[in-house]
Amino acid sequence: MNRFTDKVVVVTGAGSGMGAASARRFAKEGAIVVLVGRTKEKLEKVASTLSSTQYYIHLADVSSAQDVERMASVIEDKFGRVDVLVNGAGVVVQGKVTEASLDDWQKIMAIDLSGVFYCTRFFMPALIKSKGNIVNISSVSGMGGDWGMSFYNAAKGGVTNFTRSIAMDHGKDGVRVNAVCPSLTFTEMAAGIKDNQPLLDKFAERIPLGRGAEPEEIADVIAFLASHDARFVTGVNLPVDGGLSASNGQPPQA
Repeated sequence: MNRFTDKVVVVTGAGSGMGAASARRFAKEGAIVVLVGRTKEKLEKVASTLSSTQYYIHLADVSSAQDVERMASVIEDKFGRVDVLVNGAGVVVQGKVTEASLDDWQKIMAIDLSGVFYCTRFFMPALIKSKGNIVNISSVSGMGGDWGMSFYNAAKGGVTNFTRSIAMDHGKDGVRVNAVCPSLTFTEMAAGIKDNQPLLDKFAERIPLGRGAEPEEIADVIAFLASHDARFVTGVNLPVDGGLSASNGQPPQA
């Protein structure tokens, strides 16, 4: 299956986690993958695992409007088109509003929310030309609250509703915009959870499939949403959470 042969797919946050898994998934289906991140060594490591030699590494900080505007211009000049944008760059900050710092707030908003806005704004003209699409990596944390993660909830909640609005504004331009909303996924950001068996057990109790996801399982859904198979799907924030969001929050009674 090669749904993305010769399509130009830009993946931010491609140096690790779901971004890296997405880059590999698109490359497997014939895409020309643009790997975007801040650390050259990490991007090169991911590039070495791609099943295709059709890739391009671009160093950029998505929290900088100037970086993103320059990146969009460079990529369109180099390839002549952009077909898919995956907004995968993100960080997580934990702590109550009285504990996490003002710098923490600025950091998470700059990367997780403003980064999505900048990439969407500056790549949209190219996506309109190609009738392309955007897939944002949001979170179940953007669909409901978490204990001690109000900053992250605010940022991802913004991504979730931004996804809906942009889908409405640009549907008649031929651009689809969707998001995936994972729960626990075993990326570098979740390393502390993976090594904490009591906490893993608590997640397993709440997730009907009984486990967290691997990044590749999220990337497969991202590829679906970006593909022609999802041509009539837009404005969707799709939980990819093993059934977690199916619950009304009450504990098992039997």
